[in-house]
This record gives sequence, C-alpha cells and structure tokens, in this order.
Amino acid sequence: MSFTLGVVLFALGIGVSIALHEFGHLLTAKAFGMKATRYFIGFGPTLYSFRRGETEYGLKAVPAGGFVSITGMTRAEEVPEADRPRAFWRFPAWKRTVVLSAGSLTHFLIAIVAIYGAAVTAGLPTDKAVVASVQPCVVPTGAADGKVRDCQPGDPAAPAAALGLRPGDRIVAVAGEPVSSYADLLFALRSRPGQTVELTYVRDGEQRTGTVDVLAVKRAPLEGEQAGPDGLATVGAIGVAPSPTEVFGPVAAVGETFRFTGSVFRATGSAIKAFPEKVPALFRALGGQQRDPDGPVSVVGASRVGGQALEAGSPLVFVLLFAGFNIFVGVFNLFPLLPLDGGHIAVLWFERARSRIARALGRRDPGPVDLNKLIPLTVLVIVVFGGISLMAILADIVNPIANPFQ
Repeated sequence: MSFTLGVVLFALGIGVSIALHEFGHLLTAKAFGMKATRYFIGFGPTLYSFRRGETEYGLKAVPAGGFVSITGMTRAEEVPEADRPRAFWRFPAWKRTVVLSAGSLTHFLIAIVAIYGAAVTAGLPTDKAVVASVQPCVVPTGAADGKVRDCQPGDPAAPAAALGLRPGDRIVAVAGEPVSSYADLLFALRSRPGQTVELTYVRDGEQRTGTVDVLAVKRAPLEGEQAGPDGLATVGAIGVAPSPTEVFGPVAAVGETFRFTGSVFRATGSAIKAFPEKVPALFRALGGQQRDPDGPVSVVGASRVGGQALEAGSPLVFVLLFAGFNIFVGVFNLFPLLPLDGGHIAVLWFERARSRIARALGRRDPGPVDLNKLIPLTVLVIVVFGGISLMAILADIVNPIANPFQ
C-alpha cells in the first residue's frame, strides 16, 4: 500500500511542479503587464476550462507538460493593434528573460522548499559526528569479524550516557582537537582507551563541554591499529552510534538548505555531463541487460523509486529525490536549445548582442532572428530528447532499476 501511495504522491508532485512551472511564466508575464491569453496543463483536447479576465485556464487530455500563451512571443506573430503595446517582444530584454526563466526558477524554489522542510524535520544527510543514539552499555569484547553482541548484565555503563549526551548532539572536539566527521570522532576515541578526555558538543545551537572516561574495549582492528594474539585491538569507546542525518533549527536550516542545494546542483551538473555516455545503456537495458542505477531515469522510474522509498520507511529519500528531480528539470530547461526556455533566452540575447554590434559599427539593425530557419534544429532536438525520454520510459517499464532499498 505504501509503495502505491508513494508512486502516486511522487507522480502527483511532478504534476504539481509542472503546473507551478507554467504558473511561474504566467505570474511574471502578468506582473510586467504582458497579455497572457491561455494557461493550460496538458496537451490535446480540452477537458475543462474557464475564463478569468483576459486569460483562459484549463486542463487538457494528455497530462504531459503544459503551456502559457503570451501575446507577441515573436515579431512575426500577428497582434491586434490594441494589444501591440503589451506584446512580449516589445518589453525590455531583462523582463523577457525573467519570464522565460521563471519556469526553471520555480523548479529551483520547489526544491529549496522541499530541502528546507527536510532540514527542520527528518534532517539532511551528513557525515558529521552526530549522535543517533546513546547505548545503555559498552560491550567489553567484540568479535574478530567486527560483530558486537547486545548488552548483558554486568557490562559497564556507557560513558556517553553518564555525560548526558542525547540523540541529535553533534560532537565537534575531543581533548581540544576538532572533529569534523564521525570517522574523525571514531579515530579520536579509539586512540584514547582508558583516558579521561574533554568532549565538546553542540546541542540546539549551543556549544557545551564535559569530561568523559573513555573505556578500554576489545574490537576488531582498523587500519593502523595493532592487534593482539586474539586478533583484537584494545581501543577506546564511549557508547554512541552515528546518525546519517542532522536536524537543524529554523534559522540554521536556511544556510544548510542552500549548502545542500548547491551540492545537488553540482551533482546534477556532473550527471548531465555524463549523460551522453549513459544513453547506450538504455538500448542494452531494453535488450534485457541489468539497468545502470546511475543511468537515465524517466518520470515512471523516478516515481517507482519514490514509492520504494516510502515502502522502505525512508520519507527523506522520497523528498530529496523529488527535490533533485526538480533541480534536474530546471537546469535542463535552461539549456540554450530550442524549443526549451533556455533556447528562447539564447535567441533573445543573441539578437540583442547583434543589434548592439551593428549600432557600434554604424550598420543597419539586422532585426530579429528568423526562427523558421531554426525549425530543423528545433525538430532535431525534439526527436533526440523525445526519443531518449521514450526509451527511458520503456526501460523503466520492462526492465526497471533494481530496488535500492533491498
């Protein structure tokens, strides 16, 4: 049930994102005084529509995208005399750029809101020394394979509990030495068995300091540690388990949200850069070969993974997947290729640069770009990316990516 719910929620979220994308175009166009005549979600036959003011709003039969009709998108368009002052092409280039980029900016805003919501609730992924739980005891002796049994009567109490550490505390220093990750903390504690050390940690944005008696225990050695005759090393432990996430307060979450969003943008850039070499894997996947988990995924595949995340009890993965999908769509839509918004922006600024150069050289303004000459390139872009999208959908249906939560 949770899987189906997750798939439906993710698909619905994508639909809402598309609707908001188009609403971004509509809102900015109206704010600048342009005339927007239609706002529709979907394509094909109209299912339902209504008119408010000068704009018709509605739903169409094919739920694949949407559109906003703005009067005078090109100078070749026939515009009634009364509407010419409000034609799109008559507005300053920067206003037209804002309208054209508003869809992508809306996707980015959706992602930021989703990431901020995660930051103040479930937390954001981290490798910092954040405490997930404080154990009731520390088991004196582990096994050579790294396994540690559960607590039993007579096991020493965990020093972390005696100090008063709580889940969510972030340890930032051991014996005055900064620790930036849980790996740093583990090394700092394991190298101090039997010592009493000062531990500095952050709770609710406030830095605190206390002393803790590091217990000497037997554990499977890590790299650089000396094992005894029993194959175990004597190391230090205080009885804490690491958290894969860190929750932030409403104020601190703002900076962390932008930091994490920046990392998603960088990952998206890397994924787009590697995209061409991943495409052949789609052909192989349609032939029955195992899917590349880092390869192209369609809306169908992303929705499936979203459902699997909820089914596995990982709503954070669901939210971050949704945020990442929005960032990818926003970035991709800004590519300088027609018919993408980025292609229209590129044409706009090319016209502006060409006009300025002509004026500087004392030549006649060459005027707008003849978009009819760009139709073959536009069709090629549609065919290539439409074909890749279709292959990704088919692959996600007949040979989906393996469940990453199993």
